[in-house]
Amino acid sequence: MAKERTKIDSFLLCLIILFLLLGFLILFSVSASISQREFNEPYYYLRHQLLFGLAPGIILCFLALKCPLKKLEKWSHYFLLGNILLLLLLFVTGPGLSVSGAKRWIKLGPISFQPSEFLKVTLLLYVAAWLNKKSKKEKRKKETLICFCLILSLIAAILIFQPDISTLLIVVFGVVMIYFLSETPFQYTLLIIGVGIASFSFLANSKMYRLKRLLIFINPDLDPMGMGYQVKQTLITIGSGGLWGKGLGLSKQKFGFLPNVLTDTIFAAFCEEAGFFGGIILIALFLLLFARVFWLVKKKNDLFAKSLAIGLVGAIVAQAFLNITSMIGLVPLTGTPLPFISYGGSHMVSELISLGIILNISKNAV
Repeated sequence: MAKERTKIDSFLLCLIILFLLLGFLILFSVSASISQREFNEPYYYLRHQLLFGLAPGIILCFLALKCPLKKLEKWSHYFLLGNILLLLLLFVTGPGLSVSGAKRWIKLGPISFQPSEFLKVTLLLYVAAWLNKKSKKEKRKKETLICFCLILSLIAAILIFQPDISTLLIVVFGVVMIYFLSETPFQYTLLIIGVGIASFSFLANSKMYRLKRLLIFINPDLDPMGMGYQVKQTLITIGSGGLWGKGLGLSKQKFGFLPNVLTDTIFAAFCEEAGFFGGIILIALFLLLFARVFWLVKKKNDLFAKSLAIGLVGAIVAQAFLNITSMIGLVPLTGTPLPFISYGGSHMVSELISLGIILNISKNAV
């Protein structure tokens, strides 16, 4: 009989530390010269990420690591309810901050954050706990499927009105993974996937800017100085790095050619500096993260812990690949940050909370 762990998985912990170190190295190499030009000092963006991303993220990661899993399961509906209330605050004049027509940020004094990022934890936690309470017989009932779809529809409606379709894609991916792993009928999972594809197809055609983004993805020359410009520049930037790159800090495209270089397109700038092999290594690390978590929990008998861990790491890796594939022209641009790498505190805090829960689960992996 396999012996249960009483300590967190050291390999997983080292992998997480490697991601954080690599993330700050990449952010600094891309942002130093931009920070020097804008703020007359090279560490502004790095320091901001440390103070408003890493510091609160590490604290919440530690709390998630130490909190008993049974309590997280018991309190899951409170976490989700609190998150929904924060999302509704976005539509209230005052705390809700609108940027480029999107209401995704809450501003409280000098601090602003994006509450939808935390759905990648709270919604997945709630769904895993809710399905775990259902018996196998209950999961086969259509009423459970309908309730599950109603929960998703409520969250989807809030995110669509922001709008924040990329976050919706990621949380739906994580939630469907949890649903599939929770001993639910396979045909129900297929039905949910089918409805999801049809819904996203409808959303893509429901607004002109979404349809335009899709058409420009197919043919960037339709808007060569607008959306098509970013598509072309990301490919030029990645290609200019060659096999080995120009060297850390030596990207030229980040100076006015590559839009949103510290957030959405940082992977392209990294590939210019570290080359094709640098990009491949980063992709391999994300795959290794998923593989390690999957290996740790694949034989677990605790359905809640197993499905939650796979759902959380699946959401992180799905976000990474949504960002990377949009940079290399395989999917339309989404505006999704690259986990652990992109500038921005909210997504880093959310990712560290997820990793704290996964490390917590790894203590009891068999």
